[in-house]
Amino acid sequence: MTRLFITLFVTTSFILACSTNALTKKSQLTLMPESELQAMGTQQYQQFLATSRVVSASNNRDAEMVRRVGQRITRAVQEYYSQNGMSDKLNGFNWEYNLIDDKAVNAWCMPGGKIVVYTGLLPISQNEAALAVVMGHEVSHALLQHGNQRMSQGLLAQVGEVALAVALSNKPTETQNLFLAAYGAGATIGVMLPFSRKQELEADRFGLIWPAMAGYNPQEAIPLWERMERASQGGQKPPEFLSTHPSEGTRIEELQKYMPEAMKYYKPMAKY
Repeated sequence: MTRLFITLFVTTSFILACSTNALTKKSQLTLMPESELQAMGTQQYQQFLATSRVVSASNNRDAEMVRRVGQRITRAVQEYYSQNGMSDKLNGFNWEYNLIDDKAVNAWCMPGGKIVVYTGLLPISQNEAALAVVMGHEVSHALLQHGNQRMSQGLLAQVGEVALAVALSNKPTETQNLFLAAYGAGATIGVMLPFSRKQELEADRFGLIWPAMAGYNPQEAIPLWERMERASQGGQKPPEFLSTHPSEGTRIEELQKYMPEAMKYYKPMAKY
């Protein structure tokens, strides 16, 4: 009887945990409320900034560029969601953009629009449009709720169906700890479980649309990834940004397929 109850609980939990993503219109497993993820992201983001070398946007051109690109991508996302009648899906997004003085070739976006770019990425991005492609990609992970999906799968794999059922029903604190562990030791932001290849390519597709709507040429994505490829050649350690991503060749092929869609949204700016 107990086993039957647990089975029914798990089955019901899975049904309730499946949601339809606003962008893909596909069903996905999300065991955790997005609002809780966003609250965790805000806390972890502030802790990260407090222990990192944040570059001030008030007196640094690169940091100001990161802030400018972030704001333009934010406006593009808001416009897209408004045009498609789903502005409510952005509830809880309080966007922030910061440049961190760190040689790592990396960038990430936490749930709720908490964005970080590392200075080590800038020599490879080289220009504002390419940076917009990277930031658009990372923002897409948050909008597509890939973190929630990844966390849900990680929690299930870590504790199993029965233990997860108990945790979800009776032990919210323990569940939160497991959730943070699935992100990667809680406060260790940027060192998280890898996204799947499918998730990466989904983020690539929408990650072209936001820059295009913001006035950046999405075609800059192709030379960007060619530079990424060169940076990882010659026996060198691949940039951290590439560690969990599809190969550059595969990515470029897929980006070329997505490009016609993105170009429909492209409205060039006079200057950036």
